[in-house]
Amino acid sequence: MSANLKNKAAVVTGGAQGLGQAISLRLAREGCQVMIADVNETGAVETAAAIAAQTSATVVGLKVDVTQEAEVEMLFARAARQFGRVDIVVANAAILMAEPIAEADAGKWHAVMDVNLFGYFLVTKYACRLMKSQGGGSIININSKSGKKGSAANSAYAASKFGGIGHTQSVALEMAPFQVRCNAVCPGNLLDSPLWTHPEKGLFAQYLRAGKVPGAKSVAEVRQAYVNQVPMKRGCTYEDVCNAVVFLASDQASYITGIALSVTGGQEMN
Repeated sequence: MSANLKNKAAVVTGGAQGLGQAISLRLAREGCQVMIADVNETGAVETAAAIAAQTSATVVGLKVDVTQEAEVEMLFARAARQFGRVDIVVANAAILMAEPIAEADAGKWHAVMDVNLFGYFLVTKYACRLMKSQGGGSIININSKSGKKGSAANSAYAASKFGGIGHTQSVALEMAPFQVRCNAVCPGNLLDSPLWTHPEKGLFAQYLRAGKVPGAKSVAEVRQAYVNQVPMKRGCTYEDVCNAVVFLASDQASYITGIALSVTGGQEMN
């Protein structure tokens, strides 16, 4: 069997920037037509145009808030009209807000659960409806190593990701008779990505403020602490995650469903 995804149709949520953008580009390079959904409409449209210019793929950008059911339903209806079918869905949309539990803002905690878990439910709901009717497909949840092990000062994110793995396994069991596979990819820390490096909103800055790394007095010290946790002594990269996504989307993984694949350089082995 081949990992060739030529002429497949894919939907990627949270695809306008960062990891979602990298996944969208990789899928297009593998031969997929891609629909990029993001709450950032300008980013989705511009990313789609940039990827289309670099590849021969048809790439469409749409504004979609994954917490709004009508918008998610519209996304899959549009994808079905545009491509005729959807073979691959990558549920990547997520947010993270790091706060110590005793000071955590309830509204922010709820927002993380809404996007990361409720949004994932809505995406899988409409993906499964379409894939069941067409006779199969592959759903891939971009999860996290924090879905397998708790994370101090990060309870909302970890709770949403633990829930995401439970949802993945449940969907996999329910949809197996219909040849719809549902798996999760659990990346390690993407230490060189904007998610981590943004000077104010990035995780290095958030974790420094939250005191997540005891004794750390600078972003550089926080970063080194995270590198030190990895047996392979480097952060996860977009390419590492994209390689896992392409495999799970392909026929090479046709007998794999319900797994949460760690891509962590040995940091998480379960």
